[in-house]
Amino acid sequence: MSREERENKLRELKAELLKLRAAFALGSIPENPARMKVLRKSIARILTINREEELKKENRGGKR
Repeated sequence: MSREERENKLRELKAELLKLRAAFALGSIPENPARMKVLRKSIARILTINREEELKKENRGGKR
């Protein structure tokens, strides 16, 4: 998955999580409450991969 694809997926996941949180805050019960946990973990995975790539680029540029 390319960086651009991950960024698009990240936006989609964050938007879905926002909708679920808003529905939960308004008092309605989402169809699948566990979906919030899955979304948070997916977002964290994408952010972790992005950070790992940034660190790899930094390490390539200069050696310690």
